[in-house]
Amino acid sequence: MNTFLTWSLLVLTLPTENATARMRFWRALKAKGCAVLRDGIYLLPYTAEREAMLRELATGIADSGGTAHLLRAPSIDAAQEAEFRAMFDRADEYAGFIRVLADAHKAVAGQSATDLTKLLRRLRKDYEVIVAIDYFPDESATRAEVAWQDFVAHVDTVLSPGEPHPADSAIRSLSVADYQDRTWATRRRLWVDRVASAWLIRRFIDRNARFIWLTSPDSCPADALGFDFDGAAFTHVGERVTFEVLLASFGLGNDPALLRLGAMVHALDVGGAPVPEAIGFEAIMAGARERAADDDQLLDDMSRVLDSMYTHFAASEKNSDKASRS
Repeated sequence: MNTFLTWSLLVLTLPTENATARMRFWRALKAKGCAVLRDGIYLLPYTAEREAMLRELATGIADSGGTAHLLRAPSIDAAQEAEFRAMFDRADEYAGFIRVLADAHKAVAGQSATDLTKLLRRLRKDYEVIVAIDYFPDESATRAEVAWQDFVAHVDTVLSPGEPHPADSAIRSLSVADYQDRTWATRRRLWVDRVASAWLIRRFIDRNARFIWLTSPDSCPADALGFDFDGAAFTHVGERVTFEVLLASFGLGNDPALLRLGAMVHALDVGGAPVPEAIGFEAIMAGARERAADDDQLLDDMSRVLDSMYTHFAASEKNSDKASRS
């Protein structure tokens, strides 16, 4: 027995005397990726979440003077299902996005860190809008994902040249006592992972740390502890960025506030689960890098930001723990 998809159908008449409400509802339907069967009949592949959204929209339409009825029904046969699925084809949107990426790629060189950060944030939002309403991903989605990752990697090479490749090795447990009053070295023109790692080293590992900002990893002194470049003592391992490797190496992974900072650094450095604070930190980092005279000043400026975020996360975790016990 064939099992066909179930669809949510919204049959509506938008309010005729309220142009503002009519436009708002039309935009909401478009933003959710609804297909149009005919005037006044909108379609979405059924999930409880999508149906709840349509139900809320239907209530709003009725309250504004229109009419709306929400129905649920399966495809009657394979031909109808194929016809309905085709209405959600996002190939054109993906193709347009890839063309935008190609144009943006040509303009990356020479832009400031602030402008590149804004560009990356805007294009990421555009990409996520398409992905959110791509209910039946196909090869066009794969092509767009590859193009997007290539673009992000290209921007990363400008923002953070010499980004390390993940090492395939175990993370050793180390004693903080063995790493005092040391010289630490990383690539100059600090970006997220390096500035956060330098802050972590000075705040939690080696309070008297001295830092060298390298023009090239090859110029790292033999007696310096390198971090965040290929061949460094501390760098990316597997899926962990340098900040996370330092946490694991020095037994700092039991601090919830540091783990939250680690999740933010990870998201900004290599992607992954979104972190609400990431966009704000990225913007501050880009602005600070434009303003700072050198990497020493940049580290000082961003250390105050990271101190504040750590304090906030620690207090948030403490309050959450109290609430769970009460």
